[in-house]
Amino acid sequence: MALTTREALHLPRYPRDPAGWHPPLASPGYGSTRLRAPLRPPVQVEQGLTEITGPLLSDRDLGPGDNDLTRQHEGEALGQRIVVSGRILDGTGRPLPRTLVEIWQANAAGRYAHAIDTWPAPLDPNFTGVGRALTDDAGRYTFTTIRPGAYPWRNHHNAWRPAHIHFSLLGRAFTQRLVTQMYFPDDPLFGQDPIFNSVPDERARQRLVSAYDHATTQPEWALSYTFDIVLRGPAATPFESGDA
Repeated sequence: MALTTREALHLPRYPRDPAGWHPPLASPGYGSTRLRAPLRPPVQVEQGLTEITGPLLSDRDLGPGDNDLTRQHEGEALGQRIVVSGRILDGTGRPLPRTLVEIWQANAAGRYAHAIDTWPAPLDPNFTGVGRALTDDAGRYTFTTIRPGAYPWRNHHNAWRPAHIHFSLLGRAFTQRLVTQMYFPDDPLFGQDPIFNSVPDERARQRLVSAYDHATTQPEWALSYTFDIVLRGPAATPFESGDA
């Protein structure tokens, strides 16, 4: 008897946040989750061909300078130049090559190049704040960018977001997208930020904080920070989706 497509394929299943490290979809301190968090329990959807095949990404899908946010325009971006690099790993520590890594961030003054960001901080005409890269055979990515500034966001009295860079990872299909944030060490705003503190476990929160790396800092050019992202397992990076 011939096997059906589903029986012939190995369709993996993964437990939903078994350790309770990922932020809940409804976080009382984070005001906007009251509007967008689901009101009913999630429905588990079985994986099919869409979830385990394509897209096939290559270096041809990226433009020159996509991973250097400081040189995407005629002039150089303003602010403290930094290099952010790291590896994308699975739960067993194996590197994940050819993974699309996208980032977006505010500029050095803490303002996004976006129409709805209108707080009175200067825009930088030479900094859009968006980049992407493919991991190499060792699962490594590298970005050159500007250290972002903090910005107000009106969630509570005198609320300021710690400096951060948004990360998006794309797996083997567009339904396999994971989003997280990278922070910088010793930020004084951690204690009052409900997004950072929505991760319930202190050890997991620290996995969102990059590490300054003087050994790879480039003399007279850029400070260096490392940020590894682990998809599953005891060292998993917390993700905004609630799934690892």
